[in-house]
Amino acid sequence: MNNNPIGLYDSGFGGLSVWRELRRALLNESLIYLGDGKHCPYGSLDEQTIKEYATQSVQLLIDRGCKLVVVACNTATAAAISHLRATFPQIPIVGLEPAIKPACMSTRSGVVGVIATERSLKGEKFLSTLSRYGEGVKVVKAVGEGFVEAVEANMEESPSTEQKVRDVVEPIIAAGADIIVLGCTHYPFLRGVIERVIGKRDVRVIDSGEAVEKRVESLLDEYNLRAAEDNIPQMEFLTFADDDYRERLRLKAYDKE
Repeated sequence: MNNNPIGLYDSGFGGLSVWRELRRALLNESLIYLGDGKHCPYGSLDEQTIKEYATQSVQLLIDRGCKLVVVACNTATAAAISHLRATFPQIPIVGLEPAIKPACMSTRSGVVGVIATERSLKGEKFLSTLSRYGEGVKVVKAVGEGFVEAVEANMEESPSTEQKVRDVVEPIIAAGADIIVLGCTHYPFLRGVIERVIGKRDVRVIDSGEAVEKRVESLLDEYNLRAAEDNIPQMEFLTFADDDYRERLRLKAYDKE
């Protein structure tokens, strides 16, 4: 047993979609969420810069006593996960990848859409997963231009955001996709808008949040890290931005509960 917190790290608000999955499933676990905020978005940054930000972030979470860290950012995973695991071998580090495997295995039309950041779509983890499971499947890739910025600005329901979503989603559906993979943790906050654009068309939307939660559970068991049943969980929010941003993280975490 270990009552220390689980740490989650993202460029900003996006990883809160994963935070919600862990909070829902792991009722006794304390969570520390670090949303960089100061350097968001990461999507077009060079790999070395992302590695530096990721290293600084994971070090902070370890310094706060975290027993396991989730890199709840697809872009940081693509650029830095191997570096982070080599730098911090003392704790388990969980990364993210777009849910390509389940999408390719369950598509009926043979066409899958993937919306992600530019960095994630070029990442080795994404490309190797696509190579392994994408044989015989047409994968339509698209960058969610302006998606992260819309979530960070709490503009998910604005007409301008819906138009951005429509500009990305409509060509994917026109190409025949029956599954759209959300390959960035910010994007589940736009699920309502995406599903509104899809309408009654038979297209399913999936993300990697649930798979990450299952992986965290398996590692907690493997390393005997689960919190005691009587542990009273504590929730903490950190950022490299200002106090206003930290409060916005907290409010976003509990929004619509």
